[in-house]
Amino acid sequence: MRKRVALLAVALFSAYAMMAVTKHLRVRTNAFDLGIFEQGVRGYAGLGAPLAPLKGPGVHLLGDHFHPILILLAPIYRVFPSPITLLIVQAALLAVSAVPVTRLAVARFGNRGGLAIGAAYGLSWGIQQAAGFDFHEICFAVPLLAFSLECLVRRRWGVAVVWAAPLLLVKEDLPLTVAAIGAYLVLRGRWRLGLATVGGAVTAGLLIVLVLIPAFNQAGAYAYTSGSAPLTGVPIKLLTVVLLLLPTGFLGVRSPLLLLTLPTLAWRFWADNPHYWGPGYHYSAVLMPIVFVAMLDAPPALLDRCRRWLPAACLAVAVSASAVLPLNALADPATWRRDPAAAAIRSALTRIPDDAVVAADQRLAPQLTARCEVYLFPFYPNAVVRPEWVAVLDPPDAVPGYRRVTSDGGVMLFARVTPPAAETGFRFVRP
Repeated sequence: MRKRVALLAVALFSAYAMMAVTKHLRVRTNAFDLGIFEQGVRGYAGLGAPLAPLKGPGVHLLGDHFHPILILLAPIYRVFPSPITLLIVQAALLAVSAVPVTRLAVARFGNRGGLAIGAAYGLSWGIQQAAGFDFHEICFAVPLLAFSLECLVRRRWGVAVVWAAPLLLVKEDLPLTVAAIGAYLVLRGRWRLGLATVGGAVTAGLLIVLVLIPAFNQAGAYAYTSGSAPLTGVPIKLLTVVLLLLPTGFLGVRSPLLLLTLPTLAWRFWADNPHYWGPGYHYSAVLMPIVFVAMLDAPPALLDRCRRWLPAACLAVAVSASAVLPLNALADPATWRRDPAAAAIRSALTRIPDDAVVAADQRLAPQLTARCEVYLFPFYPNAVVRPEWVAVLDPPDAVPGYRRVTSDGGVMLFARVTPPAAETGFRFVRP
């Protein structure tokens, strides 16, 4: 059975990776966020700071969000310096998260039923959205949570905390989830370990938000504390909750493990950014292991009554939803045909020399971040930062102080003809 679980993970990895890589090769990835994260990892790989010019001159990524775990990508990126490296690593991490979920499912529903639920998890909308929307640091959190949750269900309390502890290095909101795991341990009677976990997570979270992030931030503050809208957008928030519970037939509500979703839902629904409220983007990926493991942790008598139909139902829902989710691209013949427009774009960009300073738009930026210092057009060029090149797909007729070099492949390339008003002083070292 181990081989079948491993094969499922390999199949999911292959699907995620092919979908993400073909999307990038068709010039459909973005500066926000693939380009930004590549700049940060490139900084680590060059034994420097994770600076992200796409967010502004000298912006240190640890002053934006706290994700030092990304340094683990530096050795891989140094050997394979490409945005595709990040996409493949993300695909692997998301696929690995299916292993503990499938093992639990096999223990509850047998071989066939367990594999069906594992496949349903791998095809769930939260995981697909993360795999299909560029790269994000939460790809590390998904397997860590999945393994920790498996240990909680199997009552391996100490090992569960060991798996959860690295979440503190993934993003600044995840100490709340680690604290929730500690609270669950208290609920299960593991007072000492639970209270220690809660205390350590809360202390780490406060240190990260109040000290570490401001220390790296140019303004000396954490930028995501302002603005709250808990009573705004209620319909879309309710839709998100329903969609979270739907893939598992709402059975997760019968397990206290479902409470671990509350920290993530709380900060998302409290914030005034509408992007956080709905099911789009990558924000729900960390919730999918919780929802599926909570279902598997439902009372045994209830699962016995559902044994015949639940695995097939979960898989049917996941497969049906895939028709409108990112993996649907694999069924599109255009995905596998040569894209002349994308090839022309990449060919046009070769006119920009390595190590050049470039202002590029959202779609072109991640095509250049592996070899150039890239700023985001139209915010740059400006009076302070005047890159040597400007590369855009839908440009104005002219860029002051620049001459148009070419419009091959639909890409407008402009070269600077006037001296820069000021040099930024920030240059990446090629790894």
